[in-house]
Amino acid sequence: MHTDWRCDNCGEVPPFHVAEHINADIVDSMLRRQAGSAEKTPFWCPWPLPAGWMVTGVGWAGDDRTGVRATALACSGPDPLGGGPADVVLIAEQPGVGLGTRFGGIPGIDPGHLIAEALTAGNGHPGPHAKIRAGGHPTPLWCVKSPEDRSAYVSEAKGMWLYAVAWPASAGYFLAEHVVLHDLCEGVPSELVYGAPSPYLQGKA
Repeated sequence: MHTDWRCDNCGEVPPFHVAEHINADIVDSMLRRQAGSAEKTPFWCPWPLPAGWMVTGVGWAGDDRTGVRATALACSGPDPLGGGPADVVLIAEQPGVGLGTRFGGIPGIDPGHLIAEALTAGNGHPGPHAKIRAGGHPTPLWCVKSPEDRSAYVSEAKGMWLYAVAWPASAGYFLAEHVVLHDLCEGVPSELVYGAPSPYLQGKA
């Protein structure tokens, strides 16, 4: 018996757990899963939240044997370019998990080759496509090839992969708004605002 899920393309992957609802108690219960762990997987959250944005879901990949190997947090708000709602899922994961590529609609488990492709496709300008702060450090993001209904950005923070996947694709401009990511493992702001569960975290993606 084993607890891994099996992907037809990637083989065994850790099971993914998503909370059906979202509020402060659920966030606390997610964080308690890593209590006492020597190496915590970050739970990235934009903080302060941009105007009109709310936290709309959390999830994690792993099991009682391996612990938390990846985390996901969804937030929703107005599309930066107008025209309706936008959703962004932030994922931190250890190498070899594949949760970020799954939400990004990207083949494979790790995105290293995609970053290399993004660097070579820069037409002589290989600089990052977005710049944020994660855990107090400047963090470059590279936009990688994904389905047309979304945009996917990849980086590294705290020694783990960092993904930001946005729906619709234009919502990726959210990352141009001086976004600062705070690791909820280091404390949950009492002023966090919660909204209706994100359909993308719940399985629409």
